[in-house]
Amino acid sequence: MRKRLVHIYTGSGKGKTCSAIGLAVRALGRGWKVLIIRFMKSQLQSGEEKILSQIPGCEILSFGKRGFIQKGKGSVEDKDLAEKGIEIAEKEIQSGNWDCVILDEIFPAIEFGLIPFEKLKHCIERKSKHTELVLTGRNAPESLYELADLVSEIKEIKHPYQRGIKARLGIEF
Repeated sequence: MRKRLVHIYTGSGKGKTCSAIGLAVRALGRGWKVLIIRFMKSQLQSGEEKILSQIPGCEILSFGKRGFIQKGKGSVEDKDLAEKGIEIAEKEIQSGNWDCVILDEIFPAIEFGLIPFEKLKHCIERKSKHTELVLTGRNAPESLYELADLVSEIKEIKHPYQRGIKARLGIEF
């Protein structure tokens, strides 16, 4: 078995979660077991969650409430959900039970003060050698780059939201 790596997908552009989901689909197609842990996202099913939850070997856990959180204004419930998510993530990343674990929107959860930076660093450092780890979200701490094997920055150049076009069912969620 080849060494399993750590990926960081960050930046201001659209496509970080999409890249991670694409990797999950590829891994599932090869018979891998994939765990997706979503931070700051509710149980409200997105398009990808609806389809991936039907595929054997894929599990999706969401730790967030419906709606958006403003930086520095997360509630006690927001923090409790995020902390529960990182505790489960830490256990599962170390367990070796998953071929791939994706922590979606982990970096905003840190930036917004919902999860301590050190908890994520600890997860990366103690990752099972049998688990590929994918981390997504804007503003990844650069100090984590040295712990990663792959870092991709997705840059926004143009986005329909700038023209008043809201998120669309089937495209953005």
